[in-house]
Amino acid sequence: MNASAQPDTHKMVVVHRVFRREFRILPDLITQVPEGDTQRAKLLAGHLADIVTALHHHHEAEDELLWPPLLERAQPHQELVHRMEKQHAALSDALGRIEKLGPIWAATARKNDGERLASALRDASAVLDQHMAEEEAEILPIVRENLTVAEWEAIGERAATQLKDKRKQLLLLGALLEEATPEEERVFLADLPTPVRVLWKIAGRRQYAAYARVVRTA
Repeated sequence: MNASAQPDTHKMVVVHRVFRREFRILPDLITQVPEGDTQRAKLLAGHLADIVTALHHHHEAEDELLWPPLLERAQPHQELVHRMEKQHAALSDALGRIEKLGPIWAATARKNDGERLASALRDASAVLDQHMAEEEAEILPIVRENLTVAEWEAIGERAATQLKDKRKQLLLLGALLEEATPEEERVFLADLPTPVRVLWKIAGRRQYAAYARVVRTA
């Protein structure tokens, strides 16, 4: 593959930062919720559910569109790819546990339920950090040598199209840009359709800042 035609995989690194951040900060936010404060618990549980859903979509896109071509074209790295698949399966189990515990805690805001949820999140966070670090260090270089630009972009589009809610789309954009350097932000915004870019500048940035304050203020 010609170097000039290699996919730009760096956006995935920024996406990973978002998931790693949320799994890192949410356990403490959850355990800080006062006993019985179901309003706060429901807010955080809803935010957590959105993050977990987005992570499911992210991994499903890789399962469907990334691992198969790598197994076919990068055969010396098959063991690595299979390890990534196993890590996805382990994370799917961990996320399933979080999805069960979240609504239980949201309904009552009991401290012991919150502790169980926070513990499950911390366990998942450790697995997620390891998986994403390995993916960035070992998988992305292989991607650049074995996938076309169109194939790589289809993975991001597959994950993005699963999110239909326009408000949540803007919030997700805000979550990404929060982790981006000025240059990374410039690249993200330049790739957006003009109406979305304008909407972000007019209202989205402000909406995300307000939302993040509410989520992170104990």
